[in-house]
Amino acid sequence: MRTSPAPQEAGFRIGTSSNSLTLRTVYTNDLLDSASGSFTADVNSLSTSTTYYYQAFMTVSDGNGGYTEIVSSVRSFTTTAQAAAIPAGWLELPTYTTSALSGTTTSSLGDLYYLKHSATMGGKTQRNYTCLYDPEMYASYWVAYPLCYDHKNGSGRSNQWAYDPLVPESKQTNCVNGAYGVNIATPNYASNLYARGHQIANADRNGVDDMCDQTYYMTNITPQIQNGFNGGIWNNLETAVQNLTSSCDTVYVVTGAAFRKKGGSESITTIVNTRDSKTLPIPNYYWKALLKVTWSAGIVTNASAIGFWLPHEDLKDKDYRDYTVSVDQIEAWTGFDIFANLPSALQTSAESNTSWTTFQNF
Repeated sequence: MRTSPAPQEAGFRIGTSSNSLTLRTVYTNDLLDSASGSFTADVNSLSTSTTYYYQAFMTVSDGNGGYTEIVSSVRSFTTTAQAAAIPAGWLELPTYTTSALSGTTTSSLGDLYYLKHSATMGGKTQRNYTCLYDPEMYASYWVAYPLCYDHKNGSGRSNQWAYDPLVPESKQTNCVNGAYGVNIATPNYASNLYARGHQIANADRNGVDDMCDQTYYMTNITPQIQNGFNGGIWNNLETAVQNLTSSCDTVYVVTGAAFRKKGGSESITTIVNTRDSKTLPIPNYYWKALLKVTWSAGIVTNASAIGFWLPHEDLKDKDYRDYTVSVDQIEAWTGFDIFANLPSALQTSAESNTSWTTFQNF
């Protein structure tokens, strides 16, 4: 579709009848560049095995202070069956509504930051991780990311602790130069430190310096009991997830901090960060949801998932494999729809699995 002068708006009208094109999607890149060329737009939330009709349109100046709309002929396409479908977006991303999260946190949920971090990998800008950060809790409810061998094939920690540049510093707590300065007694240790616990582990990104540095942002850090948790069972679980990449292309990971189960009444402990005197709620639980899929010609044909739900306490000598749960269970406890872009028929089978062995062998 070509026209001159440059368009003021361009896009598509879509519908299930050629006479009723009601769904409108707008081309969002630089419209001035499309004056002499083609344009495209992404369309989400379509039904499976359905014929859709669409028509392109452009709105251009008529030279007299008004606008003229130019339209194409009506064309059609048919969507594929759900069991083998092209994902609507990144497979690791959860979705949510604030009403679904009600009761799981002491936050008003009125100031959430949906953050997307990217960095250079292999000479190209690649997604690193996405997180949902709540400055009232000084924590991300989840951090989601793909994990492959090249992400972690590096030498070690960068220790470049920093504020997240996408969030005002006043809405983050200061652990840039050290941990929280708070100790507690736990069953196995008379004195135990609250460490700066990564949600996406630095070792998940130590093969790419820019990506690894971003794992040290304050929005990725939460207070974790060091002895018996962060330095023990949690580290062992992180290592087990990293080892999966030796036998598969990509593992999609969502790591979360939970303060209260949906419908629960757990007390939420707080600490005061000695570096900035801010009061921080302590997560009562930490969790991971993992996904592997098979592809054929860009289509997801099969999937397997597994979850881990750990109480945030001194779990010295405990095995992370004893804390497996289904992804369905994590969704019920948190209110999030995890792996929401996986076709629903595949979600039904994958997210009910509770066997770590089954997931490993997928």
